[in-house]
Amino acid sequence: MTRLPEAAFLRREGRWLLGGFLLFLLSSFGQTFFVSLFADDIRDKHGLTHGSYGALYMAATLLGAVALTRTGDLVDRHPARRVVLVSAPLLALGAVAMACSSDLFTLFGALVLLRLFGQGMMTHTAFTVLGRWFTRQRGRAVSLAALGLNTGEAALPAPAVALAVAAGWQSVWWAAGALVAVAGVAVAALFKVERTPPPATGAPAPEVPAAAGWTRAEVLRDRCFYPLLLTTAAPALIGNTVFFHQAHLAETRGWSLGVLASAFPLYAVSTVLCSVAGGLLLDRYTGLVLLPVFLLPLGGGLLLLGTVTAPWSVFAFMALYGVTNGLSLSLFGAVWPEVYGTRHLGAVRSVVVAVLVFASALGPGAGGLLLDAGVGQPVQLVALGGYCLAASVFVVPVTRRLRARRTAVLR
Repeated sequence: MTRLPEAAFLRREGRWLLGGFLLFLLSSFGQTFFVSLFADDIRDKHGLTHGSYGALYMAATLLGAVALTRTGDLVDRHPARRVVLVSAPLLALGAVAMACSSDLFTLFGALVLLRLFGQGMMTHTAFTVLGRWFTRQRGRAVSLAALGLNTGEAALPAPAVALAVAAGWQSVWWAAGALVAVAGVAVAALFKVERTPPPATGAPAPEVPAAAGWTRAEVLRDRCFYPLLLTTAAPALIGNTVFFHQAHLAETRGWSLGVLASAFPLYAVSTVLCSVAGGLLLDRYTGLVLLPVFLLPLGGGLLLLGTVTAPWSVFAFMALYGVTNGLSLSLFGAVWPEVYGTRHLGAVRSVVVAVLVFASALGPGAGGLLLDAGVGQPVQLVALGGYCLAASVFVVPVTRRLRARRTAVLR
């Protein structure tokens, strides 16, 4: 297949890429970086400690993860448009419930809806349909659409905080609910026609032909699946841990919140550049080649942030985390169809996304309980940095085994 220049690729595939972009953008309202902006307000309103709120957040996220394993295969059985028309209103309902939360029961329900249909179904649907609709240019398509999440990370916090100051933090969630409802209709219109991948020509695509029939049960029996999960779950675990407790980090280091806020644009730029570059590299070298190295920048950034108290350490961390995060967005969209095919991709990805959601819940919850127990963030950050380095080493023989398996199938 002839590789199209970027502008021509965007024109030809624009409706599907824009739909994916909007799904990633809408997932922001269920992502930890956005919800954590109002952590102090929520804790004050409901009288929660760091640990109790972290535990509540973890429980809501875990419930969402379990639900996702039961609902994720809907993307295999129903058109993307229909899935969006169900998911978007439920995400909007979660935002409205957060605005109206007056007791712990309503707060818990709001968090479940935000995590399940924001971080969960929005990203799961986007990754799954793009992985199915694109083959030889899958990395390119995913990296471009995933810029929606990067846009949300860069563009949403500042106006959200400004609106909260001007009209109260609940007003932010009312606005989020309205935005999700309107944008969900737009995405459904874009997905009214589903893309059919053209037949591949020339060199074979990186996807393993025999893997097209892997079912969820077969994947769960594959010994290579779990080391891949251990590695790919690291950014979700670590990013949510750091961002969820960012206000506490600033307080203990003597930094203003403005220092943290000013580092986010650097993180966003680094993520965007590395996401686009990662998509191009994936289409050329495959995800298995990049998997053992993508966590190394994050590991280095965590060690810096955990040991250096000067404000520049947060900028270095954000830049290095952006490298890993940008590569991970493309990797997460490409490595699973590359290894296990696309026929049951929704069912397989529902397990993967559920594990990532679980990891994103474990970090804030465990981090809050450790803070309550007197284990400071520097120690936690250094431990997480060590996890990144260890996972990078551990996954090397696994990727070799998978590449050998792929070569054997292609012969």
